[in-house]
Amino acid sequence: MLHYAVVFFVVALIAAVLGFGGIAGAAAGIAKILFFVFLVLFVISLITGRRRV
Repeated sequence: MLHYAVVFFVVALIAAVLGFGGIAGAAAGIAKILFFVFLVLFVISLITGRRRV
């Protein structure tokens, strides 16, 4: 999932350089959402992984 967030971030940067503001904003928003979902899932996996040990 972090890979997809990075891909959308790169797409947003390229679109911003080329002047496509709407596409850049949408891609940046998607990247931000995916990054926060990744963080939440990562923290949950850390918590559940420590309880098993």
